[in-house]
Amino acid sequence: MRRLALSALVALLVALATPALAFAHDQPETQQSRWIMADWMLDTFFIFSGLAFIAFLAAWKAGHFQELDKIGSIPLYVDEEDYYTPEWALDEEEWEE
Repeated sequence: MRRLALSALVALLVALATPALAFAHDQPETQQSRWIMADWMLDTFFIFSGLAFIAFLAAWKAGHFQELDKIGSIPLYVDEEDYYTPEWALDEEEWEE
C-alpha cells in the first residue's frame, strides 16, 4: 500500500512539474529571440529535404525510375465502366447531324 501511495505521489509530482518545463523554454522577447522560430523552421526544412533527397537518390540508384513512360500507360489498359461521362453525352442523336 505504501509503495502504491509513493508511486501515485511521484506520478502526481511529475504531472505537476511537466507544465513548468513548457514555460522554462520561453525566452524574453529580444532582437535575437525573434529568430528562434525561423531557425527551427529552417533547420527542419533542411533536415527533412536532405533526407528526402537521400531517399530519392537511393531509389534512383536502385532502378525504380526506369521506363516510367511504359509504367505510366498501364492504367490505360484497364477496362472498366465509364463513371464520368453523363448519359446525355453518349446520346447518338447529337452525332447524326
